[in-house]
Amino acid sequence: MRNSLINLGKAIKGEVVMSLELEDVANSLFDNLVPALWAKRSFPSLKPLASYVVDLNDRLRFMQNWVDNGTPKTIWISGFFFTQSFLTGIKQNYARKYVIAIDLIDFHFEMMSDPTKYNLEAGATDGSYVYGLFIEGCRWNLEQSVLAESHPKILYTQMPHIWLKPMKLAEIDRGHSYQSPTYKTSKRMGVLSTTGHSTNFVMYIYLPM
Repeated sequence: MRNSLINLGKAIKGEVVMSLELEDVANSLFDNLVPALWAKRSFPSLKPLASYVVDLNDRLRFMQNWVDNGTPKTIWISGFFFTQSFLTGIKQNYARKYVIAIDLIDFHFEMMSDPTKYNLEAGATDGSYVYGLFIEGCRWNLEQSVLAESHPKILYTQMPHIWLKPMKLAEIDRGHSYQSPTYKTSKRMGVLSTTGHSTNFVMYIYLPM
C-alpha cells in the first residue's frame, strides 16, 4: 500500500511512468474503492475504501495490543486474517491440557447474553470469549437467550459475546438449535485455499431457537 501510494504520487508529478497498475490505484481511490493491487493480499472485505481503512487500522491496533500486552482476555474474532487457525489453536490447547485427541473435540457455543455473569477481565478458563459477529435475517433475544424474529427494517444485528468452549463431542448437547453458517463477509461464497480451508466460510455456530 505504502509503495503504491508513493509511486502514484511520483507518477502524478511526472517523476515515474504512470503504469496501468498505478492508474488502477488512482481510479480506485477516486471512486472510494479498494484497489485490486491491495485486495490481492488483503483480508476479505466488501467495504468501500474509507471504511476499509478504518477496519485496517482497527486490526493493526488489535494485533499491536496483543504484541505489547499479551493475549487479550476477549478476542475480536472478526479481526483475524486466517480465523480457522485461531479456532484450531483453541482446540489444540484444550487437547494438550486434558490429554484428549483433537479429533474428539468440538465447540460448544455459549451465548453470553448477560456478560455480568462472566469474568470478562479474567478471560475464559478453557476456550475463548469472542466478539465482533453479526447475524443476518434474525436477531439474538438477550432476555430469552434464543434466536428471534428481526425488528422491522433491521437486517443485521450484533451478536453478544460468545464463549467458544471446547468439549468432547460425546458431551455436547446441540438441543433445539439452528446450525448457523459463519462467514468473514456477507458474500456467502468462497474458494478453497492451499490450506484446505475456505477463503470466506469459517464454521457453523449452533444457536438456540
